[in-house]
Amino acid sequence: MSFIWVILLLIVSNVFMTFAWYGQLKLPEWVPGSKDWPLIAIIVLSWCVALFEYSFMIPANRFGSRVNGGPFSLIQLKVIQEVVSLTVFTVICITVFKTETFHWNHFVAFGCLIAAVFFAFI
Repeated sequence: MSFIWVILLLIVSNVFMTFAWYGQLKLPEWVPGSKDWPLIAIIVLSWCVALFEYSFMIPANRFGSRVNGGPFSLIQLKVIQEVVSLTVFTVICITVFKTETFHWNHFVAFGCLIAAVFFAFI
């Protein structure tokens, strides 16, 4: 059952990280006047959001790693994290940013990720 908690923690972590990295692109729509903020203010704001990402990522890795009795090897954890990261990014990109559309090559890329997960677990 711990693998479900690990996946959920990774999903929450990656939601925060996606907004820490890319949320600043929507900031002018969300916070009037923020377009004129200095870059250092945007960086500090992103770091504050990323703190929450770490608050979920570290427990996911700690509970998920076989080093601490979890179900996954480090390589498996990393592959899972990458798939979760790209999935969360894609969902947020399509639903929040609405600037991208899916093309055939994106589906092929996701197929390769699924293959990576398969090969990481055999």
